[in-house]
Amino acid sequence: MKTLICTTPGTLEYAKAEKPALTKGNAIIRIRRIGVCGTDLHAIEGTQPYFEYPRVLGHELAGELIEFDNAPGFETGEAVTFIPYFHCGVCIACRSGKPNCCTKIQVCGVHIDGGMAEYLSVPSYALVHGGSLSYDALALVEPLAIGVHGVSRAGVKPGEFVLVVGAGPIGLGVMEFARIAGATVIALDINDTRLAFCKEKLNIPYTINVSGSKVTEQLAEITNGDMPTVVIDATGSQMAINNAFQYLAHGGRYVLVGLQKGEICFSHPEFHKREATLMSSRNANREDFEQIISAMESGLIDPEAFITHRVKFDRVKQEFARWLKPETGVIKAMVELA
Repeated sequence: MKTLICTTPGTLEYAKAEKPALTKGNAIIRIRRIGVCGTDLHAIEGTQPYFEYPRVLGHELAGELIEFDNAPGFETGEAVTFIPYFHCGVCIACRSGKPNCCTKIQVCGVHIDGGMAEYLSVPSYALVHGGSLSYDALALVEPLAIGVHGVSRAGVKPGEFVLVVGAGPIGLGVMEFARIAGATVIALDINDTRLAFCKEKLNIPYTINVSGSKVTEQLAEITNGDMPTVVIDATGSQMAINNAFQYLAHGGRYVLVGLQKGEICFSHPEFHKREATLMSSRNANREDFEQIISAMESGLIDPEAFITHRVKFDRVKQEFARWLKPETGVIKAMVELA
């Protein structure tokens, strides 16, 4: 079978590999769709934490279930996705119901080789039924589940002002589910094209371009002087993360969904006087995946709206460098396999 390997930062190479054989407790998926995400782009840039080269990228995946062992309720040939955060099941996080931050976690496409391949073996416990969803929709479940998890961590309530920093695919998912939770969403980004997407496709009422703007003043005006009670970062930018502390209301919650390699730096007195809460949000749980699938099937969200670029698997190497450029206008690139 053909695979695509990130050999070093900036370098992708196609290679031949053996089709995985079925082993105990695992399942074989024939990959049909691969969503390209920020994790993949950061790996190409060399800015992804927890990463070693060479690595087969890809964890936003959908495909056809070919073979399986110990997967009650599943059928050969059905469309599936899977939870790509493989966990140990025995550590403190797993025992506490938080396998998404397992101490020995193996994230597909990050810690171990991922799904930019024709076939992939995954633990059977990670399989998720595709229901009535298309392969395109199923490949978007994972990134949207990360957004759901961040909103859940924030405990978003109806009527709150929620500031989402970063209008990439993860940020857009955060916005969608903050809206569904009843919040008034404010999108903050440096890219006018993405902010326009927020308004036109997601009906986000307020957008702010941080470049050259008096962000604090605009937020105060929008929130009637209160400032957002929830700030959620989805940028993975050190500067953006540090700057957003100043946008938080007194008594507010700040949730870091985005990830970067450096240090967080903020004014302790400013944070302390707000009695603010700082949280991280890592990956997602099965409940988040199920919520996304339910929302897609009921029409609460339109997954097709996120897909702006499509490419065949044998063209990914040529196209990848373009997706790193903001002027390309990529929201979600979808890789298609026959």
